[in-house]
Amino acid sequence: MKTLMNKFALIYLLLSIAAAPSLRAQEATTESPAADTLAALPAEHFASQVQGDTLAVSKAQADSAYIRGDYASAIQSYELLLATGEAAMLYYNLGNCYYKTDDIARAILNYERALLLSPGNADIRANLEIARAKTVDKIEIIPDVFFVSWFKSLMNLLGSDAWARLGLTFFFLLLACAFLFFFSKRVSLKKTGFALGLCCLVLSILSNVFAKVQKDKLVDRREAIVLTPSVTVRSTPAESGTSLFILHEGCKVGIKDDSMKAWKEISLDDGKVGWIPASSIETI
Repeated sequence: MKTLMNKFALIYLLLSIAAAPSLRAQEATTESPAADTLAALPAEHFASQVQGDTLAVSKAQADSAYIRGDYASAIQSYELLLATGEAAMLYYNLGNCYYKTDDIARAILNYERALLLSPGNADIRANLEIARAKTVDKIEIIPDVFFVSWFKSLMNLLGSDAWARLGLTFFFLLLACAFLFFFSKRVSLKKTGFALGLCCLVLSILSNVFAKVQKDKLVDRREAIVLTPSVTVRSTPAESGTSLFILHEGCKVGIKDDSMKAWKEISLDDGKVGWIPASSIETI
């Protein structure tokens, strides 16, 4: 009896370690749209899942306007739909509309928003790269160490919701492996349960770390797109500040200091920093 109780105690400790990140990740995803799931669905099903029949009609009208080439009407419709809630497909379609009207900056802005919700979508990423090719500023990105780059690529395969669900899947597999290890009478099965359980534990924690990082990117958005034709980046948050360099519409910047209303301190992928008027950028 004492041995059995010790086994249950070990199982409880093991599951507590794995369950904690899984539950936190699941809580983190309940407030965000499941864009990674919706983006893969047909447009009609997607619309009905968001707001019901009324929204389905509006989505159909927006798609119809886009097909007819009435991009102004399509933009207005997609913007109204997005006012009711974010969705990767809507941002993607809106980005296409802006691209068709040669508003490259807003096309990039909406592609970036779509990619934020559905980071593994190849179509969104491809259109974003096409739009970026039309921008004036060509920022040289400081390369990451290879394992950091690999880590980011792996994390961007799925969105926060998908990673959280995957983390819970590995957690339940860990349950099965734990019972196999503690209650199987065959040594070979115990070894198999231990090895697989260890893998499931690591994968469960890793999946929920990815989910947490993706969720933080959705909640605390620290990147923006320049929307004005050009803007001078200055050394201080004032027009009297020294002119450092000029950025053009469509350029992506990181927001370092968001404490001021009229000015934002920004950074570029090549390491440059400076201040620009808040009215010249829009947060992704």
